[in-house]
Amino acid sequence: MKTEFFIAKRITFSRRNGKSFTGPIVGISVAGIALGLAVMILSMAIVTGFRDEVSNKVTGFSADVQISNFDANNSFETQPVSIQDVPLNKIAALDGVTHFQPYIVKSGIIKTNDDIQAVVLKGVDKSYDWSFLRSHLVAGDTFPIVDSVKSNRIFMSSYVANLLHLDVGDKLSVYFVQDPPRVRPFIVSGLYKTSIEDFDRVYALVDMRHLQKVNNWDSTQVSGFEIMIGDFDRLEEWSDSIFFIAGSNFMKGGSNLKVTNIKERYPQIFDWLNLQDMNVWVILALMLAVAGFNMISGLLILILEKTSMIGLLKALGYSNWNIQKIFIIQSFFLIVKGLVWGNVIGIGMCLLQQHFAIVPLDEASYYMSSVPINLKWLHVVALNIGTLVSTLIVMLLPSLLVSHISPAKAVKFN
Repeated sequence: MKTEFFIAKRITFSRRNGKSFTGPIVGISVAGIALGLAVMILSMAIVTGFRDEVSNKVTGFSADVQISNFDANNSFETQPVSIQDVPLNKIAALDGVTHFQPYIVKSGIIKTNDDIQAVVLKGVDKSYDWSFLRSHLVAGDTFPIVDSVKSNRIFMSSYVANLLHLDVGDKLSVYFVQDPPRVRPFIVSGLYKTSIEDFDRVYALVDMRHLQKVNNWDSTQVSGFEIMIGDFDRLEEWSDSIFFIAGSNFMKGGSNLKVTNIKERYPQIFDWLNLQDMNVWVILALMLAVAGFNMISGLLILILEKTSMIGLLKALGYSNWNIQKIFIIQSFFLIVKGLVWGNVIGIGMCLLQQHFAIVPLDEASYYMSSVPINLKWLHVVALNIGTLVSTLIVMLLPSLLVSHISPAKAVKFN
């Protein structure tokens, strides 16, 4: 093996290679591998970035799992769930559950002196986790909720605020269309922007006690509970566990509880993300095919150029497999060179986009203002190893040409 390695190293790094007719062809093969790996790194980073960013936004606003009244329809006029009817202690004991919080949703109409806009008010209490909305804060701040007095603050999206020409500190009134009609005054405490139209155009957050009073509910009645889990990849597993605990429970009125996860509530978003995952596999397969064909053509030409050397080695008693190993080792050197350049290009472009957001996006279509990057070193290592192994395996086919070269004819080749 040492002899084959020595010969492969000499013919690969010889200065005369640049002057031979195979030099440019080998360079193209190396460039093909570098470009293929760079594209694969970028594709994996971008698609996983999309998936994580959109998933985090959807779950951050609407939670991983929701428990609500099974009799509730798809409107924003919900049927109440009593806190005593939900086995919260058993749900909290699950290892995957990190947080849960009650909520109330109710439709209303915001009216200012000059404008009017329909919204959905989401009522929350002091247990509500504001961390997601604080990370998407545009102006102002969230509002505190205390036991002693109801807060008259409202936290809305910058999209709705712009439609109504509102800013932090402005006053507004929310009208509830019911019998009898009711109205509640609020002051804007802060503005958020998630770039997801389903949220930004619809929701505003208030103290849930306002909505309990408007609905004529007591302090134990809510629209449901939002539950956060620690590992999104195990969403279905934990959703099934929560359903097993709460889904079979009947409330005092005779109806039971409904358990739905985020993928069931927003299937169009997650189907779109799954489609992006499929695109990545197509890109990976195409890039590996391009890299493989480039190296096959390059190795064939290298073998043809070294026909005389092959004939001489055979005359000296070298077996076909020993000579094949020389060209496979040479291919290894060239592939590694391509991988190094591919990593430099791919990782470099990822870091530039990650820190400077060079490539913008239409927020209305993609839910974010620039291309997201999720650069995981495990993905980079896996792509490098996968490209190296698959390309070396492909190299076994052209190396078989060595066995068809006759020593007598090969010596006369030049």
